[in-house]
Amino acid sequence: MVEAPSRSAACVVDAADPHAQALFWSAALGYTIEDNDALIARVLSFGGAPEEATVEFQGRRAWRDLIAVRHPDDPFDKDTGIGEGRRILFQRVPEPKSAKNRLHIDLHSGDRPREAEVQRLTELGATVEREVAEAGGTWVVMRDPEGNEFCVN
Repeated sequence: MVEAPSRSAACVVDAADPHAQALFWSAALGYTIEDNDALIARVLSFGGAPEEATVEFQGRRAWRDLIAVRHPDDPFDKDTGIGEGRRILFQRVPEPKSAKNRLHIDLHSGDRPREAEVQRLTELGATVEREVAEAGGTWVVMRDPEGNEFCVN
C-alpha cells in the first residue's frame, strides 16, 4: 500500500534574529507573518512553556526563538495561526552562518524589470553578491540581512 504524501511542508531557516528575518522575507515575498498569539496563550495557560519563551512582536505575543511567514492565499489553522501551505519558519540558532547555502530561494520579478526588483530588495536590507550570465540564463545572486544567498530571476 502506498501512503499519501505530506500535505504541507515548511522551509526552515536558521537565524540569529528570526523576527528580523520574518520582517524581511514577508516584505520580499508578500507573505503574512503568522499570528501565534492565541496558541501561545493556550500553551502558557497550561504551563507548556514559560513566559520567558515569548516576546512582544508587532503588538502581539510571539515565540522568542521562532516565527514563520506564510503565503496569504494559503489555508491556515485559525486556532494556532500556523500555515498549512507555502511557509518559511525562522528559528534562532546560536552559531553564525558559516558556509554557502545548500538550499536557497529563487525570486521571480514577474512583470517588473529584474533591476527594479533588485532595488526593492536592496531597500529592504538585502545586498547584491554578484550578477550571473550563463548559457542557461541570467540572474542576480543576493544575500538577505543575515547573509543567506537567494537569486532574483
